[in-house]
Amino acid sequence: MPKESNDENTDRGNWDNKADYLLSCIGYAVGLGNVWRFPYLAYENGGGAFIIPYVVMLVFAGLPIFFMEVALGQFSSLGPTAVWKFSPIFKGVGVCMVVLSAMVGIYYNVIIAYTVFYFFSSLTSLLPWESCKNWWNNATTCSAKFIPVCNINLTGVALTPDELQFVNFSNNSFIGGSMDFMDVLQVDAESFFVITSRNGSEYGCEKFIGRRQTSPSEEYWNFYALNKAPGIDTEYTGNVNSHLALSLLVAWIVVFYSLIKGVKSSGKVVYFTALFPYLVLLILLIRGATLEGAYDGVQYYIGVNSDLERLKDANVWKAAATQIFFSLSAAWGGLIALSSYNKFNNNCFYDAVLVCSVNCATSLFAGFAIFTVVGHMAHVLGKPVPDVVDSGFGLAFVAYPEAIAQLPVSPLWAILFFLMLFTLGLDSQFTILETVSTAIIDAYPRQLRSRRWQLMLVLSVVMFLLGLVCVTNTGIYWVDLIDHYAAGWGLLIVAVMELFGVCYIYGGNRFIEDIEMMIGKKHWAFWIFWRACWFFISPLLLTAILVWSLVTFKGKAYGSGESYPEWANAIGWLIIAFGIVFIPLFAIIAIIQKKGNIFKAASPSSDWGPYLKQHRGQRYANIDEPREAIEIAKAINDTKTPGAENPVYEDEENYGQTKM
Repeated sequence: MPKESNDENTDRGNWDNKADYLLSCIGYAVGLGNVWRFPYLAYENGGGAFIIPYVVMLVFAGLPIFFMEVALGQFSSLGPTAVWKFSPIFKGVGVCMVVLSAMVGIYYNVIIAYTVFYFFSSLTSLLPWESCKNWWNNATTCSAKFIPVCNINLTGVALTPDELQFVNFSNNSFIGGSMDFMDVLQVDAESFFVITSRNGSEYGCEKFIGRRQTSPSEEYWNFYALNKAPGIDTEYTGNVNSHLALSLLVAWIVVFYSLIKGVKSSGKVVYFTALFPYLVLLILLIRGATLEGAYDGVQYYIGVNSDLERLKDANVWKAAATQIFFSLSAAWGGLIALSSYNKFNNNCFYDAVLVCSVNCATSLFAGFAIFTVVGHMAHVLGKPVPDVVDSGFGLAFVAYPEAIAQLPVSPLWAILFFLMLFTLGLDSQFTILETVSTAIIDAYPRQLRSRRWQLMLVLSVVMFLLGLVCVTNTGIYWVDLIDHYAAGWGLLIVAVMELFGVCYIYGGNRFIEDIEMMIGKKHWAFWIFWRACWFFISPLLLTAILVWSLVTFKGKAYGSGESYPEWANAIGWLIIAFGIVFIPLFAIIAIIQKKGNIFKAASPSSDWGPYLKQHRGQRYANIDEPREAIEIAKAINDTKTPGAENPVYEDEENYGQTKM
C-alpha cells in the first residue's frame, strides 16, 4: 500500500506545512549579502539616509516582482522553465534563470566552504589569525597593531653632522627618495626632533598616524586559507588547495543530504539553518553593545554621521535598488520553484509581504551586530571606524575575524560567527539547487520524478567538480569573476523581460484574475498599487538601472584597480552570453513550432492553468491535462500492474477525466 500523504498535489508533492515554506523563502532571501554587504553599503551611502531609498526600492521594485514570482509558481505548480507555458515564446527567460542559478551555485558553495574551513580553524584555544607568529606570516609586513608614523621632509634642510649621522643609522625608518621620508616610526621621529631641537610640524610631521601594512587576519586569509596567487593567469593556478577542497566536499555533502527528498527534507533542515543566524546575530549584538567603542560604530552605521545630502546622489539610489533586488533573490527562478510546491489556495500575497519585510529588517538588524563589534575593534586599535570597516570577503574573513580576536574567549565568538555564515549560505544554496533540479524534473517528469535523489547526487558531484577550479591558488579570482558577471546585469534583463511577458503579453489583468482564484476576490482598489508597479513603475525602475549598469559597466579588476586579463573578462562575457542566448533561441523554437505564427507562439499553451482539475473553475475548465501529469501517469503505468485500485491512463483524454 502506498504511504499516506497530506499532499494536495500527489504528482508533485507539497510542503508539509506553511512554516516549512516561509522559512525556506526567508532563508533563500536572507543570505550572506544581508550581513556582509548591506551594512557597508548603508555606511558608504549616507548611513541612516540610505534607509530611505532602500525602503522605496523595496516597495516599488523588490516586493512587486517577489509577489509576481511566488504567484506564478503557486498558480501553475510548475518550476521556472515549465511555468512559461503562459507564453512559450518567453520560455528562454526561464531557462536563463536556471542557467544563471546553476553558475552561481558552483561558486556560492565555495564561499560556504570558506566558512566551513574557518569554523574548524576556530576550534582551538588561540585563533590562528590573532598574531603574526605563524609560518605563513611575513615578519616584515605583518603587525597586530597600528604603529604611529609620520612623514618627514628634509628637502633643503642643512643637517649637522650629528643629525645626518642619526638619519643614516636609523635607515629602517628614514627610507625614501632624496630627503623626503615616508612612514617614519614615532620613536625615531621624536628622537630626531630632540636632536634638532625643532618642532615636527616644521618638517611636515604635524601628527602621528597609526599605520600598518598587513594584519594577521589579512595574511591568514591570503597566505594560508586561500594560498592566494598574485593574479588569475593560468601560470599561477597551481594545485587544488586540499583544505579548501575538503571543506567544499563537506559543504556539498550537507547540501545533498538536506535535499535528498526535495522540499520534504529541506523543509525540515531550514528550521535550524533559517533561525540559527538570528540567534547568533542577537548574541553578537548584545555582546557588541557592551563593548567600549560600540557607540562609535553605530554612529557611523546609521547615527549622527548620516548624511541626508547623499540622497541627491543618483548613485545612492542605484545602490539601494541593486541591493534590494539582489537581496530578495528575485528573477533567479528560486521563488517560482519554492512556491510551486504550495497548495493552491495558499495566501501568497501575505507570504510575499512577510518575507520581504523580514529580509529588509534582517539587513538593518545585522548592521547593528556588525558595527558594534567593528566599532570596538577601531577603539582597541586606536583608529577611526572607516579605517577598519570593509565589505564582502574583506568583512567576513578579514575585518570581522580581527574584531572577534579582540574579544575575551575569542574562539567561542568565532565559532558562532562562522557557523552563522555557514547556515546563512546553506539556505540560499538549497534553493539554488532545488531550482535547477525542479527545472530538470519538470522537463523530464516521466524519467526523473521517482529518481530525485539520484538527480541530486549527479548535480552535487558535477557542481563539486566544476567548483574545484575555485579552490586553487587563483580560485578567489574565479569566484569574483563569476560573481561579477553571472550575478550582474544579466539578471536585470531577466526581470525586465519577466515583467513584460506577464503584463503585456500574457496580460496583467488576466494574471490578477489568476491570483484571485487562489487568494479570493479583492476590491478593485487593492490592485491599483500592483497594477501601477507591474505595468509601469517596476519596469521603468529596472530598465533605468539596467541601462545605467550597462553604461557604467566595467570589466572585473583586481583590488589595486588593475583590470583582469582580456581573456578572463572575455570568459566573463561568455558566462552572461551563455545564459542570455537561450532567450532568443527558445523564442525562435516556439515560433518554428507554431509554423511562423508569432501570435500563437506568444499565446498560452493548451495545458496552461492550475495543475489540478478541482482548482480550474470555469475559466480553465476546458484546458488540456498538463503534459507533466500525463508523463507521470505513464511512468506509474510503466512500474505498476494495472488493476481496480491502480487505474491505467491509456491516453490523455482518459487521464484528464480521471485525475482530480
